[in-house]
Amino acid sequence: MSGALKDGFVLQVLRPAGAAVCRLHFRRRHVVFAGGILALVFAGLFALHVQQLAAAKAELNRLQAERFDEELKLETMVQQAQMLQRQNIDSEHSIERIEQKLDVERSSAPVRPPKVHAAIGPGEGAQRSMAERLILLERLAEQTDARAQRLATLVNRVLSLRRLASSARARTLAAIPSLNPVGGGVSAAFGWRTDPWPEFHKGLDLAADWGAPVHAAAAGVVAWAGWEGGFGIKIDIDHGNGYHTWYCHLSKSLVSPGQHVRKGELIAAVGSTGESTGPHLHYQVMRDGVAIDPMPFLHGVPAAATALLPVKPAVQ
Repeated sequence: MSGALKDGFVLQVLRPAGAAVCRLHFRRRHVVFAGGILALVFAGLFALHVQQLAAAKAELNRLQAERFDEELKLETMVQQAQMLQRQNIDSEHSIERIEQKLDVERSSAPVRPPKVHAAIGPGEGAQRSMAERLILLERLAEQTDARAQRLATLVNRVLSLRRLASSARARTLAAIPSLNPVGGGVSAAFGWRTDPWPEFHKGLDLAADWGAPVHAAAAGVVAWAGWEGGFGIKIDIDHGNGYHTWYCHLSKSLVSPGQHVRKGELIAAVGSTGESTGPHLHYQVMRDGVAIDPMPFLHGVPAAATALLPVKPAVQ
């Protein structure tokens, strides 16, 4: 029970029997002071609560901004994955076309890239979607790496084929007569003549001094090296492509039958053996057993012969 005094308040605590246990005397200034303390405490608690609410709101805003940023990143990731998927499909088709052209055996069917979906769900669904997309991106990266390896293999194969084609072309060119065996001028042409006697001259007489070097007009294998009637000492080189070249009236042969010779290699010396009126080289070109005019073959491979060559690989 409390009582009011002229200068304050009295607070008594009584037992049920009415006996006083304690008596507290409060002056007005004490009550005012206590009320001020309580007001300050409540104000502090209120300010703390407001601060906590503001911090919670700021954290919520930060989390929402992070989520929005993650969703944007996820959307960008999905778009990149879809673009990568389209590129993978295009590259797969390109590789298949190259393999078909190269007649490459494929051990297994191509693995199609997984499909990437753009749907993004909230909460746990979004996290699950992120994980699934990361797995899909990893698979796409693995498939891209596998295609890159296949493409590198195809590139190496194409380069090998180009080298083989280039080498085959070079060998084919080397086996076609394309140079003047002695470097001299023509003293008697291919065709009918009356000097020194009427006949169809099946080759060219090339002017040269006795003992001048004779070079192979093309690469090939010596089919004959020795004396042959009116040709005197003669060398016949088989070039393996239907062409033979004959070198006649020689003073000596420097090669033997069965020997492989290179284009431009020294094979004999000029002479005047057989039915000859003086030192010179009778040079004859045979194609499929028929004598043809050697003139077009004295300074390079004729265009008619190069038309049947393998296509020259384009220089990249």
